[in-house]
Amino acid sequence: MTSISTRLTELLGIEHPILLAPMDIVADGRLAAAVSQAGGFGIIGGGYGDEGWLTREMDAAGDARVGVGFITWSMARRPKLLDIVLERHPPAVMLSFGDVRPHAQKIKRAGALLICQVQTLHQVREAVANGADVLVAQGAEGGGHGISRGTFPFVPAVVDAAPDVPVAAAGGVADGRGLAAALMLGADGVLVGTRFYASQEAAGLPAAKNRMMTATGDRTIRSILFDIARRNVWPHPIQAACSRMIFPRNGVVVKLTCCSTRTKKRRAMRPRARRAILTRLRSLPARS
Repeated sequence: MTSISTRLTELLGIEHPILLAPMDIVADGRLAAAVSQAGGFGIIGGGYGDEGWLTREMDAAGDARVGVGFITWSMARRPKLLDIVLERHPPAVMLSFGDVRPHAQKIKRAGALLICQVQTLHQVREAVANGADVLVAQGAEGGGHGISRGTFPFVPAVVDAAPDVPVAAAGGVADGRGLAAALMLGADGVLVGTRFYASQEAAGLPAAKNRMMTATGDRTIRSILFDIARRNVWPHPIQAACSRMIFPRNGVVVKLTCCSTRTKKRRAMRPRARRAILTRLRSLPARS
């Protein structure tokens, strides 16, 4: 693979402008190390924060230059997790979803680069004001949580809003064409998740990887199934921003959010929502 030099490769000291998305649990030490050793930049998925898992996977990465990414609001409840990471002197720490202000200077004082994932121009301005070294412009095509703007309309808006900060495009990028498109729009590289999930090194189930490789975009379902299954409770301000339109049922589009809600009536809807999602998933044809 021919090397491509951008502000991102120069800043991170990597050969290729490709970053591993810090997918919770899936982006473990093995996968992050493999990406870094191949010339990109691997980021371990600190996710919602499991101290034992995080320590074990940082050990598993060995001497590879890898970073760690957190879901910011969850990590803020257990700040010891950030301390554990910074003690290892990682090249970079990535923050997604939540207020970066309480953590930004601590990360930078430790000598790590601050990577901030953003979904709106307001978040861009906040990240830049708090010293972000890299911005990840995440569009709605990204796996996991997101907001509503498409990746490729959003990327040039971020580039224009923060011309002095390297930008990585995230969401729907899975091959060289996506990387080329992002670079043409002014990005300095890409952050890739789902395609790396499907790799042999990723800590995912073989059946899930097979479905990813055999499915098409037409089979995409936007839901909160994993939040329901893992009982993740997102804070209200982020919940509102990350609303999801699920699937039509009896002619009505079911709308759910990324966390449990506060009223008894809405809490009562959760079992029905879970059953509806599971019924919909079971109805999909299996792929061998």
